[in-house]
Amino acid sequence: MNQHRKYRIVYCTPALYSAGGMERVVTAKSNYLAENYGYEVTIIVTDGNGDHSFFPLSKKVEVINFGLAFEDLWNKPFLKKVFLYFKKQRRYKKLLKRELLRIKPDITISTLRREINFINDIPDGSLKIGELHLSRSNYRGIEAGDSSVIKRLFSKWWRRDVVSQLRRLDAFVVLTDNAVRDWPELTNVRMIPDPLPIDGFSQNLSNAKRVISVGRYSYEKGYDLLLKIWSIVEKECPDWQLDIYGMGDPTPYVKMMDELSIDQRRCHFRSSLVDVESEYQKSSVFVHPSRSEGFGLVIVEAMACCLPVVSFDCENGPRSIITDGVDGFLVPSFNIRFFADRLIKLINDEALRRQMGESGRLKSHDYSIDKIAMQWKDLFDSLMRPHEV
Repeated sequence: MNQHRKYRIVYCTPALYSAGGMERVVTAKSNYLAENYGYEVTIIVTDGNGDHSFFPLSKKVEVINFGLAFEDLWNKPFLKKVFLYFKKQRRYKKLLKRELLRIKPDITISTLRREINFINDIPDGSLKIGELHLSRSNYRGIEAGDSSVIKRLFSKWWRRDVVSQLRRLDAFVVLTDNAVRDWPELTNVRMIPDPLPIDGFSQNLSNAKRVISVGRYSYEKGYDLLLKIWSIVEKECPDWQLDIYGMGDPTPYVKMMDELSIDQRRCHFRSSLVDVESEYQKSSVFVHPSRSEGFGLVIVEAMACCLPVVSFDCENGPRSIITDGVDGFLVPSFNIRFFADRLIKLINDEALRRQMGESGRLKSHDYSIDKIAMQWKDLFDSLMRPHEV
C-alpha cells in the first residue's frame, strides 16, 4: 500500500456550534488531517445553524448540515419525543445514505450518536469506525433518580442493541485503557486518547492567586461539589479566587453560592470561550471535580500550560492522565474535605505548584496532536491494507 495515500474521511457528529469537548476534538483532528496529511475531510452534522463552528475550522474541511434539529426534542414529553425521534431518524438515514454514496469515502467515523443505529447498513463501501467520548456507564444512560419504567425499559433495549452495532464496526475507538476493559464482549476495541488541541507546552510563570476550572454546567461535571470544596478553601485562602468557564446555564450554581455563603467577588461562573489557553496562563492551579469522565481533555490542556491539577479520581479519564503526587493530586471521589486540603496545600506551596506544573507540561507532550494524529493514521492504514490487496 502507498503509505502516502490521501484518504477521503467523513465524520458524523451532532453539531459543531457549541463549546463541548467532542466538538473541539472533531474540529482539531479534521483540521490536522486535512492540513497536514492532505486528506479530504467532510463533517456531517444534524443540528446547528448552517456550517458554523464554535472552534476554528480549516477551509479545507467541508461541513454538511442536514438541519434535522434533533435538539428540539429535548424538552418534549417522553412518548412524543420517541415518536418524533424515530421520524427524524428515518430522515437522517435517508440523507446520510445519499451523501455517503455521493462522497464515496474510504472511512466513515461516527461519534456514536444517532447514526450508530444504522451506519453499518449503508452500502457505500467505506470502513466504519466509531469513537466514544463517554464512559460506558454514561453512554445513553438514564439520568440519576429517574424512576420512569418506560424510560428504563427503552434504555435497556437500546443498550443491548448498541452492543450488536458496535460489534459490526471495523474499529471501535475509546480514550483510555480503562475504557477498553469496559467492553469485554467486543474484539474490535482500540485505544487512542484525545489530542491536545491548543499550542500549549509553554512555561507558565504566572503568580496569579487564581484557581481555574473548565467544563460544562451539568451534573456529571460536579460543580456543586466544587462549590462545597471552595466554601472551605476560601476561608483559609482569603486572597485567592476561583474562575469557572463552562457551557450551559450556571444559574443553579449561582444560587448555591448564596446557600453556602460564598464570596461572589472571588468566585465566578463564566461563559465558555475559544481562547481558553490565555485563561490557563492567568491561573496557578486547575481543579477538576467531575463525577465521571470519558477522558478529561481539559486536564491535558491545563498541564500543557504548566498548571498542577487537583481532580477527583472518577472512572476512566483522570487516573489515566494524572500521576498522583507528581503532576497533580487524585482525590477519592466525593471526598470534599480531602480535595479542599489538597487544593490548599498547592495554594500555600509555590515551589510544589511549579514542580508539579513542569511535570505536567512534560507529560502533556504525549498528547500532542502530531502524535495522536499519527495513531489515527496508523489505524486507518491497518484497516485499509486488507482492502487494497
